[in-house]
Amino acid sequence: MTRAASLLLLLALALGAAAPAAADVEVKLKLPVRAKIDLRGRHTLAIAPFLVVGKEGSGAERVRGSAIDVQKEFARYLDKLLRRETSLKLIDTGPIDYPTFDLELLGKNRDFWRALGERTQADLVLSGSLDFDVQDKSGYRSEEYVSPFDGRTYYRQVLVEQTGFEYDIVLMVFDGKTGERLYYDNFKDFKQFEGEQADPLKGMFENLASLEDRILNVFTQKTVEASRILMTD
Repeated sequence: MTRAASLLLLLALALGAAAPAAADVEVKLKLPVRAKIDLRGRHTLAIAPFLVVGKEGSGAERVRGSAIDVQKEFARYLDKLLRRETSLKLIDTGPIDYPTFDLELLGKNRDFWRALGERTQADLVLSGSLDFDVQDKSGYRSEEYVSPFDGRTYYRQVLVEQTGFEYDIVLMVFDGKTGERLYYDNFKDFKQFEGEQADPLKGMFENLASLEDRILNVFTQKTVEASRILMTD
């Protein structure tokens, strides 16, 4: 082998050793998720009172301050959230005399929603139902303890005071010009806290915080992070 050929061979071996081996690389991508409602040409949203359904569970009577106005607190929260996070102009419909409290029938009543849209001059009308449930989740659980007399480990049943808060929201959006229902979904969240003095108002807003992105995505585009695997040579 000539000297030149030897040099070329050594160079090729060196380059091969320096080249990285094929590997999978994980990358994070931010992907846009479109709003559930087509907002093109729609700039105003009338928020009708949400119907409150159901009754607080067996835990309500022992939770301090559980008598809260679910409808009022949700309306205040929703108004603040949509004003902050969307470009929609919000319209308060004021008190409404619903033709029925059957949510399924109400959702199909296009004449009612068209008339409400005409009265408020809103492009979209938002309404639905709320159920906030306070539940007594107290119960016994096994706990280890070491006997001070013989040093052995035993199990005993201990009563644990726990309170559950469940929020169930049905959300409907109607076209203000035609009364057609454009969107329907049911959002649920459950939170559980230890201690018999659990605050129901805090529990309610913990539920809403968990549902916030889903509520906003009805009216706004959001960005989600996703992982992708890239093949490299």
